[in-house]
Amino acid sequence: IRVPTVHIEQKKSVPYQMLLLLEQMQRSKRRAVYPQELVSCLTWHNLKLFVQYDAAQLFLSLWNLIKSQITDGQLADRLTTLYTIRVQEYLVCQKCSFETRRDSNMLSLPLPMFNSCSQRLKTLEDTLRCFFQPEQLTDNNMCLCEQCERKTPCLQGMRLTCLPHTLTLHLKRFYYKKSSWTQKISYSLPFPQSLDFNQILTQEQCHPDAKEKADWQYELFGVVAHSGLASFGHYCAYIRSLTEGKWYCFNDSSVCQVLWDDVKCTYGNSHTHWGETAYLLVYMRKNSQ
Repeated sequence: IRVPTVHIEQKKSVPYQMLLLLEQMQRSKRRAVYPQELVSCLTWHNLKLFVQYDAAQLFLSLWNLIKSQITDGQLADRLTTLYTIRVQEYLVCQKCSFETRRDSNMLSLPLPMFNSCSQRLKTLEDTLRCFFQPEQLTDNNMCLCEQCERKTPCLQGMRLTCLPHTLTLHLKRFYYKKSSWTQKISYSLPFPQSLDFNQILTQEQCHPDAKEKADWQYELFGVVAHSGLASFGHYCAYIRSLTEGKWYCFNDSSVCQVLWDDVKCTYGNSHTHWGETAYLLVYMRKNSQ
């Protein structure tokens, strides 16, 4: 990345401050590195301190800041390719079968914990199938059909077009009740170490031009877990070493090796770890360069 020459611009540059932090983590002889300069940098961009952020929201905020401040267009495009999920939204008239399509990009897949009938989903694979399950729009939810020139019952859905090298899945464990209180869904939702989207999604849920389906096999790389309630709590991360294949828990200044059974404690409904549950899952494409 381009290093800003002016000191005040260096303090405001999120990519530069993250680079400095990562270098300190890699080279420092200290037991832990305090990210004071990066935190100070984020305050320049209206991110408040001493509040509990939603991890998915903070991830998106950091991503947008990094991408907007990288001056090398090719580098920004490479980062986008590494992380961006491409989907095709569609709307099909149930009277004349006229279909409209729109391509869109996503940084993560926000996966529901309940299906359309408010029934609990039992596995990560179930949440993925539910996310790509089309929805019938009838009665007051009918849409205007350009061909029929009137509102008609429609089928609304999403097809998967392209999966990135690094895939982020967001489990929607926080929800708002009518009382405006934010609640946390803590029940158990198992997730596998390996995912094969060819085995999970149907042909109808994938774009017909998807050329990389053979590469839609992933291995779990990281888990961001939340302990506590929706209004307060604590985040930590479990990360698998790419060189050793071993799992490590990153909890503030503490880093220790753990077992896969420890990671599975973040499925939910655990009486240990202060109700710790997985919130973000990061998968990496298998056999990728």
